[in-house]
Amino acid sequence: MKSFVWKVLAFFVAFFLPAYAQVSVTTSRNDNSRDGQNLSETILTPTNVNATSFGKLFAHAVDGYVYAQPLYVPNVTIPGLGTHNVVYVATEHDSVYAFDADSKTGLNSSPLWHRSFIHPKRGITTVSSSDVSCTDLVPEIGITSTPVIDTATGTMYIIAKTKENGNFFQRLHALDITTGAERSGSPVVIRAHVRGNGDGNVNGVVYFDPLTEGQRPGLLLQNGSVIIGWASHCDNGPYHGWVMSYDETTLKQTAIWNSTPNGGDGGVWQSGTGLAADSAFNIFLATGNGTYDGKKGGDDFSDTVAKLAPPVGNRFRLADWFTPYNQLDLSNNDTDVGSGGVLLLPDQSGPHQHLLVQVGKEGSIYLIDRDQMGHFNPNNNNQIVQDMENAIAGLWATPAWWNNNVYFGGSGDNLRQYTFDPTTGLLSNGAVSVSPTYFGFPGPTPSISANGTSDAIVWALQTDDYGTGSATLHAYDATNIGTEFYNSTQSGSRDDPGGAVKFTVPTVASGKVYVPAVQRLTVYGLLGK
Repeated sequence: MKSFVWKVLAFFVAFFLPAYAQVSVTTSRNDNSRDGQNLSETILTPTNVNATSFGKLFAHAVDGYVYAQPLYVPNVTIPGLGTHNVVYVATEHDSVYAFDADSKTGLNSSPLWHRSFIHPKRGITTVSSSDVSCTDLVPEIGITSTPVIDTATGTMYIIAKTKENGNFFQRLHALDITTGAERSGSPVVIRAHVRGNGDGNVNGVVYFDPLTEGQRPGLLLQNGSVIIGWASHCDNGPYHGWVMSYDETTLKQTAIWNSTPNGGDGGVWQSGTGLAADSAFNIFLATGNGTYDGKKGGDDFSDTVAKLAPPVGNRFRLADWFTPYNQLDLSNNDTDVGSGGVLLLPDQSGPHQHLLVQVGKEGSIYLIDRDQMGHFNPNNNNQIVQDMENAIAGLWATPAWWNNNVYFGGSGDNLRQYTFDPTTGLLSNGAVSVSPTYFGFPGPTPSISANGTSDAIVWALQTDDYGTGSATLHAYDATNIGTEFYNSTQSGSRDDPGGAVKFTVPTVASGKVYVPAVQRLTVYGLLGK
């Protein structure tokens, strides 16, 4: 009997534990579809995520605001420090940290490594809010977007913004995830130009401005390239929406796209969510307010959901797009399409095999066929699969997907759950459940943890009090978000995650929830474990 028991235990260790250990979160919203799912969570369940069993375990201090989503890689060998599950954190103070993801005791009380891109004694600092005449990011701007990690090469890619003796730079860095050291050829200075007569052009050429361009969307890694998007700071121009691609090995620039080469604005914001991509290496993104003349065959595509084909000849090709019929009104009223990120749905067997969901500040839900996006119809949006105008509050976030459910976190609204019918290829006409929590600005970008199609939890950060108070971590039943399992205020101050940072997203991996905040990363899990 004992021999049988030991054989069973050996089988479990050999097969189940290695599979469990391979859970990684290496990019914005967990994958290039930007669905926010971790479908391999076996520790956190609806039965144990409650204020009695679950809560704050510890917190790591960092040197700045954390807007970027924390990233997680298991079983990383750190030279001289052994093997760790590692959580990576980037700050607006131009720092990157690697911490042990599971404990803060002993040697793990300090970072496994810390890399800074500033050197004040040499005149190299972060960029101040006053430098860009904008208080959207305070008090400084350094690393805003979520980095991306290639686990095959052990490399993290990051965009850092600096002020150097009065001059401004943005650089793409490639760091070794085991040490924080720069890879060969890293960093490279971001430079770009396109032909056009748009805002700020010089003799028919529009140049990338590292001061006015704000690098907000998370980085995308696909097909050997790092792909990056830009908008601005506080709509302070001149600026344009830029997308650039760099070879991940050589860091050579391989492609450029400008959303408004003959106009202005059209930034790629997406409230921090990375550009989405499909298995054919097409890129999907949404642009903000600005110039639009696509209906006349022009090159300016503000307030548009765009599909960029893989680059050819150092340029991205606009392969397809959708622009709402009321684009001009959206632009004039600052209710742009691009405030939220693009969500790609899994491939379907119904009438539309490849779908995406997009919602902007107006709160209209656009369900779009990625193979026939519809371009522009001046009368209505009947050319797309489904158009639900003003269905929810405006979105400064990205929806999440799980098991034919879509979760929307509007600003000034409750979290809303819609269902998707794979037979008809349509979303439910209204929400099937709503959270008991009302979220102010900016609303949450929800994340999902589940064990496949069971034990699913919707996690959402409430950051209404950013700048003045703490964030609140919420956990809801993914089958009915009207049921809340947990929130971080239920045990008084015990589970306080720290100062709220708008647009932040929790990361769930291997039984822990990682919450970014002001100068802090807070780690939640099962108490007593």
